[in-house]
This record gives sequence, C-alpha cells and structure tokens, in this order.
Amino acid sequence: MEPVTIAIVEDDDGHAHLIQKNLRRGNINNPISRFANGRIFLDYLYSEESKKKQHLVLLDLNMPELDGYEVLKRMKEDDRYRRIPVIVLTTTDDTREIERCYDAGCNVYITKPVEYLKFSEAIRELGLLLNVMAVP
Repeated sequence: MEPVTIAIVEDDDGHAHLIQKNLRRGNINNPISRFANGRIFLDYLYSEESKKKQHLVLLDLNMPELDGYEVLKRMKEDDRYRRIPVIVLTTTDDTREIERCYDAGCNVYITKPVEYLKFSEAIRELGLLLNVMAVP
C-alpha cells in the first residue's frame, strides 16, 4: 500500500513552502502535492491519477477561483471523497468560520499564526499529529 499523499491546497507560495519545509522538519516523509487553488485540486481529485492514492488534505480557506469552503463542501457531499481527512489551515480565527468548517465536515481547524517562527512551530507540531494519525 502506498503512503498517504498530503495535498496542500494553498494559494500563497510562501505559506505553501513553509508548510512543506516544516512538515519535512517534523519527519513527515509522505509524498506532498501542492495545489494553488481549489479548482486545480478538485480537478486532480476527480482524475484517474488521484484514484490510486490515499490522501490527507491541508486546506486554506481564502483562495481565488474556488475557495476552501466550497472544496470542503464538495468533498464531504461526495461519497467517494467524504472520508478523506481535511485539516483547515488558515489565518481566519472567527468562531463563525470555525463552526462553518466543522459543520461542513472538516476534521481539524488550525489557525495560522502570523509570526514566522510561530507558524513554523505550528506546522512542525502538525507533523507530530500526522505521524500518528490513521487515514481511512
């Protein structure tokens, strides 16, 4: 069985780079794919290539073309993808937005710290969670 592929769905190049770099520092050696917006990710998810893999999704909310809320909603409404774990990783810390994501089916909601060092540490800690997390 192939290792779980981590899909980073993030429009900000800097954030995507930091996430990937700090997951590696957290000893996450899984394949990582980056998608610059929700539409690109969903196109991939519905592709033949994707069907051969298990996924875990790190999802930003505020993206162009198709935002994270819509990606989450479409994934959780589709029986083929509803069990894929989705970790929302965003700068939004509004309680209504957090509730909205959990209501839509996200598994974990993490607010990105604004400061570089805190952001890096948060991603390394996320790596600890991913090391012990089981994916269906």
